[in-house]
Order: sequence, then C-alpha cells, then structure tokens
Amino acid sequence: MTRPAVGAALRRCAECGGYEYGGAPACDDCRALVDDIVEGEWSAFLRQWNVEAGQEAALAEMVTSEPDRHDWRIVDAAYDRMACPECGERLSRGPVGCSACDLAHGFRYAAIETDRPGAQPGNEHGVRVNVSVVRRPQVTSEDELLVRRLVLPLLLIGSLPGTDQAQRASALIKKAPREERAGLAEQAVEAWIAEALSRSRP
Repeated sequence: MTRPAVGAALRRCAECGGYEYGGAPACDDCRALVDDIVEGEWSAFLRQWNVEAGQEAALAEMVTSEPDRHDWRIVDAAYDRMACPECGERLSRGPVGCSACDLAHGFRYAAIETDRPGAQPGNEHGVRVNVSVVRRPQVTSEDELLVRRLVLPLLLIGSLPGTDQAQRASALIKKAPREERAGLAEQAVEAWIAEALSRSRP
C-alpha cells in the first residue's frame, strides 16, 4: 500500500509519534512513506510498460517531455530519475535559485490529478502540492512546511480542509511566537481531523 485508502483511520508513527506521513521530512519513517507515494506508482508504471533493465532512464525522459499525459506521481518519479544539468541534484529538487530545477518544478504541475472515489473534490491537488512541498522543503518557508506536513495525513485519507479553515490557521500561526507555532499547527490539524471524522459518521 503506497498511501492510506479514502476514509482510513489515521495511524501514529512509531518513530516520531505524530500521524504517519506528517513527520516528514525530519522523521525517516514518515519521509519513506511520503516517498513511497511516488515510488509505488512508478513501480506499477514500470510493470505496466514491461520495462527492461537499462530502459528506465529513457522512459523517465519520455514522461517528463509530456507531463500532461501522466499521473502526477509518475511525473514526480520520472524527475527523480534525471540529474539536473545545472546543480547535479535530482531534477526539480535542487537548491533555491537553480533555474533548471525551478523550471522542471513548474512543468510538473501540468500532470494529471484525479480525485479518488469518495475523496472531497480537489483532494488530489492538495495531496500532490503537500507531497511536493515535503519532498522539496528547502524552497519553502518553515511555517508553510510545518502546516503542509501536518495536514498531509488528513489529505491522504480523502479530506480537504476548507479555505477559511486554512487561512485562519495560517494567520494564527504566523502571528504566534516561533516557539508556539508547532503546537498551534498541531491543534488546528487535530480540529480539522475531529471535524472530518464527525462528518464521516452516520
């Protein structure tokens, strides 16, 4: 299983104690789970195409040349298999200021996002944006990374916090002293989770 099913129960991570996936990128176990969202889909894609040894790089180049024809996880995985000609990191995941990585990062958003059955409309976009931020933390602010990683487990089970909820939480966190921000973000996410669970009960 590369990610939880829609409506699945949230589980705690044995390493960091938070909800699984939400401790990335600092928590090794959560980071591996987030990477598996992308890698699991790529493995299935390779089986579907019956790719032989030595052909994976060519397939990755094909995918990145036509991102609008593939699922976002396939596109992200394909970029992971290409080296940036400018910085040498995985293409699209290099440091701030790498123009080639920034360009590739922009192209990845042309990929297909399909909401899973039972998920709230727009959920898949939320998942892919948050996964992208967590896997490329060096290009975002500490506050944004905090909120995006904490809300990722909720998105992965098909929920989507409302715009008003997210804006209120973001404003509250930004105004708080730095040492209080993580706690406030966790409280906001717990409130979203409680609301989502109450809506799902008969």
